Amino acid sequence: MLTEPRSGRLAAWGNALLAGLVSPDDAALAVVGDDAVHRVAGLPGEPAPVGLTLALGRLRALGATGLRVALPAPGHPLGLSGPPEFNARALDAEEAVICHGAALGMVPEVSEAGPEGDLHVEVVWHCLPVREAPPADVPSLGEAERELAEALREATEVLTRLDVAASGPVAEAAVDAYRARAERGREVLAPGYPPRAVRVLELAQRIGALIAVASENGHGGAVSAAEMAARAQALRPVERTARRAQVAAYNAMVEERERGTR
Repeated sequence: MLTEPRSGRLAAWGNALLAGLVSPDDAALAVVGDDAVHRVAGLPGEPAPVGLTLALGRLRALGATGLRVALPAPGHPLGLSGPPEFNARALDAEEAVICHGAALGMVPEVSEAGPEGDLHVEVVWHCLPVREAPPADVPSLGEAERELAEALREATEVLTRLDVAASGPVAEAAVDAYRARAERGREVLAPGYPPRAVRVLELAQRIGALIAVASENGHGGAVSAAEMAARAQALRPVERTARRAQVAAYNAMVEERERGTR
């Protein structure tokens, strides 16, 4: 949950590029991050996979004015709008990017290549048709912020009730270390995003880190399989709230632009 989804990077920096706030090369570099290469396959008019810079330009030519994120989980098609074929692929990847203004979506396929000890990650984004409809279960930034505040209290209460150390100072140190490893050298969001979106994303990721720490053996009093299952079940609504907030944050730039044109 804490690790920044590739769909989030693509949507955030793609939105900044589409708004004219960053150069194509800077956007592509930020999206690729620590991966070796990203390509986009299945773009209309492109017979073979192309690089991100060309792909983003092509999407703009096809009418895309913004990019939204979907972070679905079993039983929760968060951010998706169909059709079923695209939803199934996005659910399998646990993430997707949906174009606003063009009926297209992209799902990442991640693979490792290279000799043992020198592996590198390659990503192919598969571009597929999507249904032009409101995305499922995405809150506004304001709703997400309110829900996160309650989720943080709920997570602390649940972990305390289950006698899990992740509700105290030990977990705070673990969460800070977890965040430092994941966030070293990255921006929270791309240029052009409102400060509230940054705040919501940071809190959502902090809650995600708390859940991740609580799920690991050695971070709390629950050690049996039954106790671990009870812990996971109790935290599932909190994790759902944090995922919804991440989607709201990444989609904020598109939503703000939409409100401004109404």
